[in-house]
Amino acid sequence: MPAPRMSATPLPGIGVKYDLTTREHEHLSVIAHRDGARTVNVYRSDDPDACAHSLRLTVAESAALIDALMPAHHSPNLLHTTDLGLVAERIELSTVSHWNGRLLGETRMRTETGASIVAVLRRAEAIPSPAPDFRLAGGDTLIVIGTREGIEAAAQILGRE
Repeated sequence: MPAPRMSATPLPGIGVKYDLTTREHEHLSVIAHRDGARTVNVYRSDDPDACAHSLRLTVAESAALIDALMPAHHSPNLLHTTDLGLVAERIELSTVSHWNGRLLGETRMRTETGASIVAVLRRAEAIPSPAPDFRLAGGDTLIVIGTREGIEAAAQILGRE
C-alpha cells in the first residue's frame, strides 16, 4: 500500500495548512492555527477545490481528537508543550523578510517578546544556540521557545517584510 500524500503549507499569520490525499483519492486538510485551534476541511470528490464540510475545533477538542487518532502524536510545527505554558515552534523566515541578511540580535526577540530563538535550521544544517551576531537568511526555519503569546509576537516580528 503506497504512503498517503501529505503536504504542508505555511499560512503567514494563521498557522500551517496540512493537505492529505488518501489512498482512495479523498482530499482533506487541517489548518493548525497559531492559537492551537484546528480547522478540518473535507473536499468534494467531484471537485477537489470545493470544500464539502469544514469543522472548527478548539484546542481541547483538537487534543482529544489527536489522542484518539494517535496517542503519541507529534505535529511538525508544534514541537513541545508543557504544563508550564511553554511552547516550542518552528517559524519560517520568508525570502522577502525584513530580517533576511540581518543579525539575529537586531530582532530584539527576547526583549520584545520573551521568546528565545534556540536553533536555526538552514538547508540540511542545524545551528544550535545562535548568537546575536548570527546572520539570518530567507528560508531559515527558526526554533522559537516561549509562551503562546510570546510565540505569536515572535511570528509577527519575523513575518515583517
